[in-house]
Amino acid sequence: MKNFSDLTEQELLALAISLEEEDNRTYSDFAEGLRDNYPDTAKMLGAMADEESGHLHRLLNLYRKKFGEHIPLIRRQDVKGFIERKAVWLLGPLRLERVRAQAELMEAESKRFYARAARHSTDVGIRQLLNDLAAEERRHEAKAEELESKYVTADVEMKEHESERRLFLMQIVQPGLAGLMDGSVSTLAPLFAAAFATKESWPTFLVGVAAAIGAGISMGFAEALSDNGSLTGRGSPWLRGLVCGLMTGLGGLGHALPYLIPNFWTATTIAAVVVAVELAIIAWIRNRYMDTPLFSAAFQVVVGGLLVFGTGVLIGSS
Repeated sequence: MKNFSDLTEQELLALAISLEEEDNRTYSDFAEGLRDNYPDTAKMLGAMADEESGHLHRLLNLYRKKFGEHIPLIRRQDVKGFIERKAVWLLGPLRLERVRAQAELMEAESKRFYARAARHSTDVGIRQLLNDLAAEERRHEAKAEELESKYVTADVEMKEHESERRLFLMQIVQPGLAGLMDGSVSTLAPLFAAAFATKESWPTFLVGVAAAIGAGISMGFAEALSDNGSLTGRGSPWLRGLVCGLMTGLGGLGHALPYLIPNFWTATTIAAVVVAVELAIIAWIRNRYMDTPLFSAAFQVVVGGLLVFGTGVLIGSS
């Protein structure tokens, strides 16, 4: 790895060419990755890629004039001081805000690079081009805002944020809610059956933990294997499975933990309160994210929960 101050003018231009090629490809990859869900933002990013392509051609023309046809491969990781940047294909599903934040960082880094490179250069022609590109990068933020206002109107931005919300619902909220409901409701019967059959805290706790973990593993695999997300747009199956499994286990553990209290009736009272809180949270999530009317959501969850709870108590008391 070489210090920036030790680069020759030929190496400076070769590095600038490499950086512009990378930025051009990055903007193009961003545009392609967002094209299906956010077509207007993709147009804006495509226009940004064209801007970088213009910079690249000017650098190439000057390099050929000064140093000939061969351009040594000098990359950002070969020079000290550059921020490490992950390849777009390693970033996973592209989020709108993440892409825009990354674009801002790219522009800021390019602006600093050209300003410093211009100060380091002694050749008049190279220094002039680097200063021009530094000035253009400073204007790039305004250009980005101009392009954004052109391609991403208020209506489009609202529509794209709605798309983002739908993706969040399909990939996180729906599997998480399914897991929380299953863990909170389905484990009530074995837990309270064991509680009223033994009237002892520790055996009840063991049954509750076993039911929660077993349900979490089962629901996690069921969600992960249900579909791969390629056609439904529901995202990574393993992410959904992990979310679903964790929320299932959490829902089941919530009302099992009170049975760590040695006094059985105290533990049972607290567990019943925890169940009520869990059911209220589920009803709120259904209302907040799934647009289910609050009364309807509460009725569905409470009735189902009470039926399972009653089933466990009846079996345990028989």
